Amino acid sequence: MAALMWLLIPVVAAVGAALWGTWAGRRRHKAGDVNELSGYARFREVMDKSNSGS
Repeated sequence: MAALMWLLIPVVAAVGAALWGTWAGRRRHKAGDVNELSGYARFREVMDKSNSGS
């Protein structure tokens, strides 16, 4: 019975890792990339303005 428990530990760990990988890799926001890119574009504009003024 003890040997069976030792074999069960890696199986449970593999199932847990598969579940975590599925959860971590899910798609969270479909429009999130658009918002991120527009924010980055605004940031670049502000940085360009501050560099050209000096």
